[in-house]
Amino acid sequence: MNYLELLRLAFPEAHVTVTSLVVLALGLRRTRPAALCSWVAAIGLAFAIVAVLRLPQNATLFGGMLVITPLTSLFKIICLVLAIFTVTMAHSDSSARRNHGEYLAMILLATIGLMLLVGSEELLMIFIGLELTGLSLYVLTGFDKSDPRSAEAGLKYFLFGSIASAFTLFGLSLVYGMCGTTGLAAIGEKLTTQSVQPLLAAGVVMTLIGFAFKIAAAPFHLWAPDTYQGAPIPSAAFIASGSKVASFVVLGKIVFVGFGPLQGSAAWHAIVAGWAPVVAVLAALSIVIGNLVALAQTNVRRLLAYSAIAHAGYTLLGLVVGGRDGFGATLFYTTGYAFTLVGAFGVVALVRRETGGDDLTNFAGLRERSPFLAGCMAIFMLSLAGLPPLAGFFGKFYLFSAALRVDENRGLLWLVALALFGSLISLYYYLIILKWIFADRSSSSQRSGPDPLPSNVGLLQRISLASLAAAVLFLGIAPSPLIARILAALP
Repeated sequence: MNYLELLRLAFPEAHVTVTSLVVLALGLRRTRPAALCSWVAAIGLAFAIVAVLRLPQNATLFGGMLVITPLTSLFKIICLVLAIFTVTMAHSDSSARRNHGEYLAMILLATIGLMLLVGSEELLMIFIGLELTGLSLYVLTGFDKSDPRSAEAGLKYFLFGSIASAFTLFGLSLVYGMCGTTGLAAIGEKLTTQSVQPLLAAGVVMTLIGFAFKIAAAPFHLWAPDTYQGAPIPSAAFIASGSKVASFVVLGKIVFVGFGPLQGSAAWHAIVAGWAPVVAVLAALSIVIGNLVALAQTNVRRLLAYSAIAHAGYTLLGLVVGGRDGFGATLFYTTGYAFTLVGAFGVVALVRRETGGDDLTNFAGLRERSPFLAGCMAIFMLSLAGLPPLAGFFGKFYLFSAALRVDENRGLLWLVALALFGSLISLYYYLIILKWIFADRSSSSQRSGPDPLPSNVGLLQRISLASLAAAVLFLGIAPSPLIARILAALP
């Protein structure tokens, strides 16, 4: 294959790379036009979506280092759309506007890492994508030099992320040593013909631990609360959305394509050794710890962090189920959750800019001060709680029904019951946020009456929030198009 053909197939990634360099150069100008940088970044991401749509249906380069399928193209587009919303959010965030070009360049570089993760089935390229994404997100987390919490969050995220990378690389090296190949499909073929050796089992477990760090699954979640609370809000939103989507896509490909013969079973009546029981334990711990600790939170961003831990547990349930239905349920749930959380962080960013904080008390009386923001936040919180007719409800329904259909003896009923109990707990703390928004009155409202939506909230931010709320509602009312697209793309 010649280099022109390679460039044609990797054109979306190359286009985002060039866009990041252009945005960085614009940011170095003395005048530092923040609006121009934002528009260039958003337009560049939009053109990258067009480039993805123009890719061929199927192609494989260099033994799986670059794989183009309907599934990879779909999730590249999802990652690019999430990056566009993050750029829009960063345009109105004061901590991201001090060095706006550099900040947007880091978002674009992280997006390239996500695209490499989604579009690869080869261990070395997956690790390169993980590191490119991770290094960019470390910088984005500690970007606000005026806030000590941002520096602390960046340091913690860097230390925990480095540990996760070490676990992942050590595990992947053990898998390579036992299988003699780095391609996921070739690894799967090798494992069907050889017995499980202790070193191979250790490699699989260490790889799962490394990815558990990346998706903030308990007990490897300790970096998430401080990172979500201390990082600039657009950074936290991108970590919680785009990074999660790509991580679950690549984790699903690793366990189903590469480690498929070692799945085992987590059914209560027939536990079989493999990666499925390990993932089931991670899911159970995440659901319990995330939901219980979230009850005690008074900061909305920290509450969303523990909520994200619980949602990682729900999403892992689909991987435990296995098969097309299980993986499809995981991909649909993580997509709906990503759009919901970006919207929730968008509302938090505007409230923080208006009131100077993001505690529950800062949301008091938001219904009177801004019915638009209150309505959007209600949609996002009720979706996270799993109430109809929103995306979160159908995502959980799809996950739980797939788990109950996995066999006739309802072997995963224990995990489904635990997830249902966790959803019931989560309803309380999501409703607490809505209580502050709709039932309580802020002291400023009592003194001077309700204030309108702040005038410095731009039309672009309103359109973004309205679009995200509409997407969450649409995925709940009409989930079939996305589910059909995901299932049709799965092998």
